[in-house]
Amino acid sequence: MNKALVALGLGLALSGVAFAQQKSAKEQIVGAWTLVSVTSEMDDGNKGEPFGPSPKGMIIFSKDGHFSLFQSRAEIPKIAANDRAKATPEEAQSIVASSIAYYGTYSIDENSKVMLVNLAASTYANVAAISNQKRAITLLTSDELKFDNPRTPNGMTLRTTWKRAAAP
Repeated sequence: MNKALVALGLGLALSGVAFAQQKSAKEQIVGAWTLVSVTSEMDDGNKGEPFGPSPKGMIIFSKDGHFSLFQSRAEIPKIAANDRAKATPEEAQSIVASSIAYYGTYSIDENSKVMLVNLAASTYANVAAISNQKRAITLLTSDELKFDNPRTPNGMTLRTTWKRAAAP
């Protein structure tokens, strides 16, 4: 009987330690993450990879609620003039279609695991004008992050997968 009580007490103590060490989603998300994949899904069920099969990108979350994101295709065309202000219309269109960057602030509702983002600026100004954009966190571990952007301006849902680049 004493052994059972000791085992029960030890089990409760260990579960209390695990519970005390569990971090909030906002604490877990802090740091740098590299892009693994981006998939899109339209209302009609059509799926795609807007940045191709091997996208490049990074998202960085700070403790104080700021973040910065960059996503692109693996290959972005070079500008023949070697001056970004002198891109041809075709080069500029290809670059814009192949990449996006933005930064701003974020907060996380710990109960629903919904992240609200407010963009300060973006290479796509249309999205910067939308406040309180929702991102549904579908997975968050010490080294993997997945979240969905449930409704982009063109009507698609984006699903992104990230791996931790560096510990906070």
